[in-house]
Amino acid sequence: MLKSIAIVLSLLGSGVQAQQPAPLDWRPCPADKVRMECADLQVPVDWQKAGERKITLKLGRLKATGTSEGSVLVAYGGPGGPGISITQSVDWWSKLRERMDIVTWDTRGYGEQFRGLSTGLPCTWTRVPLPEFPRDDADFGRLSDTNRGFAEACRAKDPELFATMSSADHARDMEAIRKALGGAKLNYYGASYAGFYGQDYARLFPGQVRTMVLDGTWNHATADWVGELEKMARSNEQAIDRFFDWCTAGGCRDVPAKWRGLIARADRTPIPAKRAAIAYDGRDLQSFAISSARQGVRAWPKLARDIRAAAGGDASGFVPEHGRYPDQSTGVTECVDWPRPANRAELEATIARLRRIAPDAGTANTLATGTLGCVGWPVPVTNPPTPLPKGLPPMLGAGAWGESDAVQRVLEQVPGSATVRHEGPGHTLYGFNICARDHIDRYFTDRVLPAARTTC
Repeated sequence: MLKSIAIVLSLLGSGVQAQQPAPLDWRPCPADKVRMECADLQVPVDWQKAGERKITLKLGRLKATGTSEGSVLVAYGGPGGPGISITQSVDWWSKLRERMDIVTWDTRGYGEQFRGLSTGLPCTWTRVPLPEFPRDDADFGRLSDTNRGFAEACRAKDPELFATMSSADHARDMEAIRKALGGAKLNYYGASYAGFYGQDYARLFPGQVRTMVLDGTWNHATADWVGELEKMARSNEQAIDRFFDWCTAGGCRDVPAKWRGLIARADRTPIPAKRAAIAYDGRDLQSFAISSARQGVRAWPKLARDIRAAAGGDASGFVPEHGRYPDQSTGVTECVDWPRPANRAELEATIARLRRIAPDAGTANTLATGTLGCVGWPVPVTNPPTPLPKGLPPMLGAGAWGESDAVQRVLEQVPGSATVRHEGPGHTLYGFNICARDHIDRYFTDRVLPAARTTC
């Protein structure tokens, strides 16, 4: 399809109005210590009804320290990471600011409870802990009813906003921001979950992308969702395998066998964590272990000790510093972005498939588990994963263990793209890996990409 046609269709489909928006009124941000400017931008709550109710997006800008050659729009993920306060608190952008303005925004729906300054949805919707897998059809029905009741209390606060918080809605907001900044093509940095905003923007507005960086994100641009779940599970299994290989070469050769026996036992009878007065099933322990394994060798000695102690009957070593449960909650954005099982048979088939692929990691820390909280959600999946269109300019990905592989699967669809890989622990690279940051900055300023698979 010709680029011009794609642009017209995307504008019509999103409800974006053709007229030039009013100039932004930049003023000092509230409680600002880094000389950031803020401005309000009015956008439709529902982009399919552009002429009706509006909500406010709060934008933040760090002006270029030299002559500005344009803007880079930045989002940190979450979803709901408060772009303004995060940008005020990190010291990442000084080199890029020599030539570019840094612009960010607080995403729609994520208000005060997320430290956001845009129009918020005034409720808390995450469920901790995540539900257990239903044992039968009646249990699946009860899960659906419970989730729906939980979500309806939040939906009642603002039904329109509740239904329009997908990553595609954030992408349409990005297009409004691009226009409000003067209409130049978009330069975008999306970290973690905000990489999905970028993928959706590339689908909706392919002709408006100048540069796009997807850092430490996953693949929302696939036609094979079950296949992507399998790749998530394999990535988790690889994390556990790295730890087991280290154990086999060192002083914890007994740990892999203990782990497998522990998981089988915990799935029958949860293992008590005596210091927290809680018990963990196999999926809980797998989630904790995957997170520890991904931290690399600095975390592995403790993980070995924790597995041995849990095999002895006390899982206290797995209790997180904050809270008592694995951090796998989902909410309003995730539940309209990701496919959810329609019935127990579909869920059981997926569980069995992932457990065969990843016997040590199981379904933990995949969206097969994450979307359990979305079963029965009162709003349908409005923004399912979809491949990227043709005609996009070369893009740049980045990521540590596992993440770089997921980003690579996205960018394989865009000829000429490149991925910066860190073969080690971490989540996102720009803020913590100087080598990756230099490649990303050069791409934004000069549109120069590193080699297709560069290691940092």
